[in-house]
Amino acid sequence: MAAVAPPLCTWIVAACLSAACGADEKEKQRNYGGGGGLFGSRRRLGARRRGVPIAVSLHPERGALENKKSDTKKRRVVVTGMGVVTPLGHEPDEFYNNLLQGISGISEIEAFDCSSYPTRIAGEIKSFSTDGWVAPKLAKRMDKFMQYLIVAGKKALENGGITEDIMNELDKSRCGVLIGSAMGGMKVFSDAIEALRVSYRKMNPFCVPFATTNMGSAILAMDLGWMGPNYSISTACATSNFCILNAANHIIRGETDLMLCGGSDAPIIPIGLGGFVACRALSQRNSDPTKASRPWDVDRDGFVMGEGAGVLLLEELEHAKQRGAEIYAEFLGGSFTCDAYHMTEPHPEGKGVILCVENALADAGVTKEDINYVNAHATSTQMGDLKEFEALVRCFGENPQLRVNSTKSMTGHLLGAAGGIEAVAAIQAIRTGWIHPNINLDNPEKNMDVSLLVGSQKERCDVKVALSNSFGFGGHNSSILFAPFK
Repeated sequence: MAAVAPPLCTWIVAACLSAACGADEKEKQRNYGGGGGLFGSRRRLGARRRGVPIAVSLHPERGALENKKSDTKKRRVVVTGMGVVTPLGHEPDEFYNNLLQGISGISEIEAFDCSSYPTRIAGEIKSFSTDGWVAPKLAKRMDKFMQYLIVAGKKALENGGITEDIMNELDKSRCGVLIGSAMGGMKVFSDAIEALRVSYRKMNPFCVPFATTNMGSAILAMDLGWMGPNYSISTACATSNFCILNAANHIIRGETDLMLCGGSDAPIIPIGLGGFVACRALSQRNSDPTKASRPWDVDRDGFVMGEGAGVLLLEELEHAKQRGAEIYAEFLGGSFTCDAYHMTEPHPEGKGVILCVENALADAGVTKEDINYVNAHATSTQMGDLKEFEALVRCFGENPQLRVNSTKSMTGHLLGAAGGIEAVAAIQAIRTGWIHPNINLDNPEKNMDVSLLVGSQKERCDVKVALSNSFGFGGHNSSILFAPFK
């Protein structure tokens, strides 16, 4: 499906929502709790009153558009909110404290019987609730990737101090949502196929719109009433970084003041597990799950699937200052490139990664000497780990100040959500002055400069500039940079 919903998809969503949610207003009020609106969240921010008409000019005067745009040369982007749903916790501080302690979120899969699969472990979320965030009736129909996305997005707003009063004062035409997904609604679509084996009448009327990758962003924007840029990007495991950089660019160009951005995925279902098993991509260390994800270790045997969401609230600096927001870090810039080499294997010379990092540094206006922390993509695969590390060495040389780690050693690989939670990890490193360990790095690969790698314990680090890498199937490369706000 296209990243931006085509007219047909939009029509289907409107028809489904109208038929399923709008037929009986009294029933909706009873089920959703009166003032909860379509989505029924008790914590819904900035809900509009029903019955109040909203006038929208579809063809504003050109002069009005020109006056609305700000001087892009002076627009800086800062991070003012973070939201996560992960195997290691659903709050940014809880999540990062567990990382600092070297706690693994990898365990045996409990969501379904996978006893016949060669891989039976994952970074599975054991405890999660949409209560207070998503209407129960709607949550039952949603795929988990949408549930994770909406909860993480609303938590980012809450973490960013966007109260209901502040929400009501926002110019919602300058607020956008850009949260992607690599896999989309796999469970909804898989269930629809099973229902179709009986009859099309058994299919969930939401199965088409709720399977598309864009619908999570769309539903969240509808709930918030945010009318700015709204779409999703799907670039496999690089999805979150692509979304974050594009969201920042909307602010830099003067099109928006606030953007919710990141990624979400929920692939731990039979078809998801089976598909990656068929690719021979997954670790089979079932007897010792917490040791299975081991980036750069000679005994690594594949990556470990994970699930969840990571969302940032990006904001234009002066807008953040005006509302008295706490600023966690500054977004400096980033880059995208393509290996143009192979569907799953990295370029043997790392050309795409090197180009991506160099372009990101140029975009951010920093030198390679400024970078002293890299949150690597490193997924625990044989080729990927090595080629990324070699590329980093070629980019940064033998810099004794550079520290490199992989969040995936503890969370597993959250696919499209990986870059989102790893951006949170990089920002938390800036905030706390601590960087998390690389667990399970017992026997590093030969010919690697292990002095660059963080060991098995957390380390003190006064982060000057943090680089976060994400790479995806298809040769998608993405690098984004954050720094302390000054």
